[in-house]
Amino acid sequence: MIEQIDKEYVLHTYARNYVNFKRGVNATLFDENDKDYIDFTAGIAVVSVGHGNKRVADKIYEQVSNITHISNLYAIEPQALLAKRLSELSDMDIRTFFANSGAEANEGAIKIARKYGETHFKEKKYKVITLTNSFHGRTITTVKATGQDAMHTPNFSPYPDGFSHLNSIQDIYTSIDDETVAVMIELVQGEGGVQPFDKKEIQKLAKFLKEQDVLLIIDEVQTGVYRTGEFLASNLYEIKPDIVTLAKGLGGGVPIGAIMTTHKDIFSPGDHGSTFGGNYLVTAAALEVLDILEEIKDDGSLDATIIYFNSKLNAIYENNKDLFTANVGLGLMRGLRVKDAQTLALIIKTAFEYGVLVLKAGQNTLRFLPALTISKEEMNEGFKRLENALNKIKQG
Repeated sequence: MIEQIDKEYVLHTYARNYVNFKRGVNATLFDENDKDYIDFTAGIAVVSVGHGNKRVADKIYEQVSNITHISNLYAIEPQALLAKRLSELSDMDIRTFFANSGAEANEGAIKIARKYGETHFKEKKYKVITLTNSFHGRTITTVKATGQDAMHTPNFSPYPDGFSHLNSIQDIYTSIDDETVAVMIELVQGEGGVQPFDKKEIQKLAKFLKEQDVLLIIDEVQTGVYRTGEFLASNLYEIKPDIVTLAKGLGGGVPIGAIMTTHKDIFSPGDHGSTFGGNYLVTAAALEVLDILEEIKDDGSLDATIIYFNSKLNAIYENNKDLFTANVGLGLMRGLRVKDAQTLALIIKTAFEYGVLVLKAGQNTLRFLPALTISKEEMNEGFKRLENALNKIKQG
């Protein structure tokens, strides 16, 4: 029923799996037949505190029962409190603009960089350097910022100019010219294959860019909000970027994006805006999400979950080296390199049949992004099912 309606009325932008999920409890989903699935995807790193989280649901209900939205023409108390919390958790002297998604957050970051390049220098600077295999969004500008050739089809051209995509961090040093205003990177490339960069390499780059007065934008849409174990991957790498973008896990499932910048007075009224961005609903939900995540970080349970999950994942890797070539990632942003793309597709399909949800990243990476609140029981069951699926594949 749902498949027929979806195909008739929804634009075909996804190769969907037509399971009909009806409810969820933490990292477990149930379909219309009440079959359960262990969810190692969390809605692509979004449902950070699990499905059906009662504390978040209660906070959303409380807020919707009073005010859902009034627009940014008026002060919004939970928005202001959330901005303060982000500054405290990031350990950065920042102001924040709230948007509705990661792509919007990255658009705003690019606008900040370009205004900086227009107002801070005698001669205009506007060019932004990104990296091959990066992913920064699907708007026209963030598609161009994305360093994947497959995203730059003629269908949507012409694209905005001023973007270049380099193969490595080392290439950045020799590619900055008199018109370069910013470098924009992910510390762990998510869509590009769950590829973390070396910490010392990033610290060296951050120091160099500061000396050159080139802004460093860190896209933490996927890595942020404790996904790598610390509030920001930037905290883990011990750097202080000029701009950080967040989205995904910040709202626990409600749409929110954030642009955090140390250039606190860069925007003037009218420079940027959003009708829905940072409204009562999403910022109230995000504050509750952060309360939950701070608690599990402070009591040690998040770190314990990361250690346990990665031990189970490594066991899968060690037991199946005929299928996998590497175990990669940080925190609860993990991946297994698969020997070829055909095998990867078969693993995802067979795992689903066995009741466990996993993702693809890049051309050959099996990606894991579980809820940060996933239980030991859910991890045990999920990896047992995955092992059974892999055994089925090897048996033919």
